[in-house]
Amino acid sequence: MTDSLATAVKRSEDQLGDAENGTLPNGSPAPSLSSDEPALKRVRLDQPNRPKERIKGVAPIKNEYLILAPTHTAVVGEEPAVDDDAAEGRIVDPRDGQQQAAQNGGKRKKQKGQNKEREFGTFSDAVRLCNSVAWSPEFSPRPCKQGERCNALHDIRKYLAEGRRPDIETFGGKCPVFETHGKCPSGWRCLYVRSHMAEVEREDGRKELVLLGDASKTAGGDEELGDARLGVVNTVPPQVKFDLSKKKVVLEKSDQYLNWMAKDTELSRKHYHKQKDDTSAQNDYRAQYIEPPFKPSEKRKIYFGPETPTLAPLTTQGNLPFRRLCVELGAQVTYSEMALGLPLLQGQKADWTLMRAHESEVTPPRFEPKGSVVKGYDNSKDLKFGVQITAHAPWIAVKATETLARYLPHLRIVDLNCGCPIDMIYKSGAGSALLDAPAKLERMIRGMNAVSGEVPISAKIRMGVKDDKLTAQKLIERLTLGPPDMRDQLGAPGCAAITLHGRTRQQRYTKAADYSYIAQCATAIKEYNKQLDSLTDTIREPDESTLPNGGKTYFLGNGDIYSHVDYHNHIQNTGVDSLMIGRGALIKPWLFSEIEQNQYLDKSASERLTYVEKFARYGMEAWGSDELGLNYTRRFMLEWLSFFTRYVPIGLLEYLPPAINDRPPAYRGRDDLETLLTSKNYKDWIKISEMFLGPAPPGFKFQPKHKSNSYEIEAEG
Repeated sequence: MTDSLATAVKRSEDQLGDAENGTLPNGSPAPSLSSDEPALKRVRLDQPNRPKERIKGVAPIKNEYLILAPTHTAVVGEEPAVDDDAAEGRIVDPRDGQQQAAQNGGKRKKQKGQNKEREFGTFSDAVRLCNSVAWSPEFSPRPCKQGERCNALHDIRKYLAEGRRPDIETFGGKCPVFETHGKCPSGWRCLYVRSHMAEVEREDGRKELVLLGDASKTAGGDEELGDARLGVVNTVPPQVKFDLSKKKVVLEKSDQYLNWMAKDTELSRKHYHKQKDDTSAQNDYRAQYIEPPFKPSEKRKIYFGPETPTLAPLTTQGNLPFRRLCVELGAQVTYSEMALGLPLLQGQKADWTLMRAHESEVTPPRFEPKGSVVKGYDNSKDLKFGVQITAHAPWIAVKATETLARYLPHLRIVDLNCGCPIDMIYKSGAGSALLDAPAKLERMIRGMNAVSGEVPISAKIRMGVKDDKLTAQKLIERLTLGPPDMRDQLGAPGCAAITLHGRTRQQRYTKAADYSYIAQCATAIKEYNKQLDSLTDTIREPDESTLPNGGKTYFLGNGDIYSHVDYHNHIQNTGVDSLMIGRGALIKPWLFSEIEQNQYLDKSASERLTYVEKFARYGMEAWGSDELGLNYTRRFMLEWLSFFTRYVPIGLLEYLPPAINDRPPAYRGRDDLETLLTSKNYKDWIKISEMFLGPAPPGFKFQPKHKSNSYEIEAEG
């Protein structure tokens, strides 16, 4: 256990005190886990033995860990079901709640559903420090671009005394970034700056403040100050984003291909809308078909197998520090958070930031094949990191793909999201709306494949939009082989991999993932892969170099993987190449280690807290150790904790394997820290974040996706 973690554990114990006698070590009353909890529930030691049968939907907690109110006798899940992929929605103002309570005769309804348009407050320095001095010695600032018009502070001593909060004391007061890399990109703004600064006396007697740096630990060469992050790749220069915003970037391939696509789409439209008895040549698509202006480039071969468990693209939670943690714990393939195609083309910083990866993600995935391997696959040239985008129109998907392939040097694959169920995405015609637009989706994949250079293209889909209309199998056939009546003319679209989430859009998370349907599709895609070689025309044969993976489309399943038992059973019983893991990794990121070791890992509370500490460290490396970066880390840590605290330690369970959709009755952990890590109250999550990130600043707010609780720090006075 690291010194900082030991300190954090000790602090948590001091906060919680002795749970049994209700006192802190100093004799004062111990606080409950949260001030918003109902009356303290007591452990019923005299409860009769409960039936040993496993109850569907309820986590089978052992009797000795159950917490029951005196009149509470039923074993039911206490936490309401949550919609894990719902949009961030509108916030309910507390004052609106009071007004509504008055209208309801003083009764207040419990808030349910999603907080939308969430706010996280402001967390910046009291006075802004000018960039011209932010990384420079006190007497040697860089020229200020604003000159006399600059309203930022240029006096480093005044900034340290008045312009920001005092240094925080976590990690022993030492900057985690500087301790690891020997330099800190946050410069004077770092909230641990006193651990890597010094006052040096010059020959003239003046004392100058300077930043320290150990050249022996410095990684990489000279980087643009303030934007580059240590150990991070795919950082796109600001000038590129500026040129995109001004439409100065010319995408030659996309322009050529989209011009051809527009003409071909119109020709196809006339063909499909002609009268059944119309045999005229002017409406015959085959007779008038024109080849695309160029063929796709030969793609880099990829590999998915049982030994490559894949981390799913996760909005908000699938950030760089979390992916880095998962790679460390055994994830073999990772994806960025879903980025919107149009903002990428507009050069928006927020979406381009999602494209960054840690250097651990550009190492090759594990490769221990037990069956056939795609001809030409070179594991040494493979990497783990891919990106996911969404788009509602082919031109956006095509241009975004060419842009990504041009400016991201470390890119395994570009994945098109065709399954996002969120209303905002669906109603725009993107995400799962593409499931009901197979022709448009095929054009997107075909166009993306044409302009992506050596980078392969993949798609992530759901079973369908409606429960009574499953469309995935036909869609998979189209993405693998092409349209039924024109595949001999057009050939395969070039989809290198397809991931099927075993739910419909309508279903969301109300039912378990349907692996029987995934198995049907896995069987079908094997047959489709065999048919790829038979795609011939009377004049030409398909160019094998343009087919994905030399003619093999990989197929992955997705949904409800929560243990190594789930993973290996589904691999064996469904016939998929590999499996993609989402919520299971958020709840217990060491799931990848369980899969690799093929055994349960009963993590103690201190071990789990180690992962939170690592997230804090990795967050500061990714976003900075200044006020802004540190509280970005805090915000995303709290988002992750909303899943992480759902974990029920397997040592507390009566039956295995655990089920991801089981909800536990009220229970306590094996120690106070484990009990804290089960809390569903957001104020307790703040306590956990403060163990590593120090006190939240006065302007910080946290409003969770779910309205059951929220957190806000109000400035005094």
